[in-house]
Amino acid sequence: MRYLSTRGGTRPVGLGAALTVGLAADGGLYVPEALPLFRADAFSGREGLATVATALLQPFAAGDALAVDLPVICAESLDIPAPLRALAPQTWLLELFHGPTAAFKDFGARFLAACLARLHAHNAPPVTILVATSGDTGAAVAAAFHRRPGFRVVILYPDGRVSPRQAHQLGCFGDNVRALRVAGSFDDCQALVKQALNDHELKHAVALTSANSISLGRLLPQMSYYAHAASAHWLSHGRRLNFVIPTGNLGNASPASSRARPACRSATSCSPPTRITYCRTISPVATTRRGPASPRSPTRWTSVRRATSNVCAGCIPKMPRCAPRCVPKPSTTPKSAK
Repeated sequence: MRYLSTRGGTRPVGLGAALTVGLAADGGLYVPEALPLFRADAFSGREGLATVATALLQPFAAGDALAVDLPVICAESLDIPAPLRALAPQTWLLELFHGPTAAFKDFGARFLAACLARLHAHNAPPVTILVATSGDTGAAVAAAFHRRPGFRVVILYPDGRVSPRQAHQLGCFGDNVRALRVAGSFDDCQALVKQALNDHELKHAVALTSANSISLGRLLPQMSYYAHAASAHWLSHGRRLNFVIPTGNLGNASPASSRARPACRSATSCSPPTRITYCRTISPVATTRRGPASPRSPTRWTSVRRATSNVCAGCIPKMPRCAPRCVPKPSTTPKSAK
């Protein structure tokens, strides 16, 4: 399987190369050259999430060095329960909060960490994982890479726009994980990450990659729990399982809609397509917790310096050596939330 940039300005690469660089050199996102099709009974006899994921992801790792280790990677990273709970007749709930940080992003973050650990040479310089977060992503990535040799994590989160509990979780890891408050929105944090990943001079000096939803290492494993639930339901009930997915920036819905549908071209033993419904919801609690929007901060590295009281402007690529105490105290709840 080869991966192409959405902007079409780079040559196709294998899975390992796409995971290592995060963003394509032309600024695009890596996507599979083709999507494999599966028979409805392709996962028959595979009861655990890790075994379903192994079968599902084999075509995506074909021809890459990671293909040999894929079963071990899935067993190591996807050992998280993802039960389908019955709520009412014809209604179930797929529970994705049983990971170490209680977020569905634990599945993808742990898979990405397991892959990058096998791609990283022992004598190679450390890799900096740069991630923007509105709360859940940063904690999941931090937990996945915490104390992993050869990796350090820099988390950017919008000051005052995550809950106190999330801010505390982001700043509690220490060691090779640093969390930085940014004076701005999540979009500003994401812009800083993309700016760094597209800075060729910076990437030449520091090994950088990302762990946001733009990474295939996040999107590919997140297919597995949809495929696991859909195939189990089909084999048990003989009916397709329709998904209703609450979503923000489609980080959870993208794998379900584009890749997790059980399908085949055979005239027999074929499941109807899984139907996906997106629900972008804004609850009063979430709106109040985030507080009013603040003016957008300039998307340059100095905005990080202003947002963190004791971090130097060149701190991010040098983490954690130049600022061992860079983790700021959790931000307080905005007045509007009281």
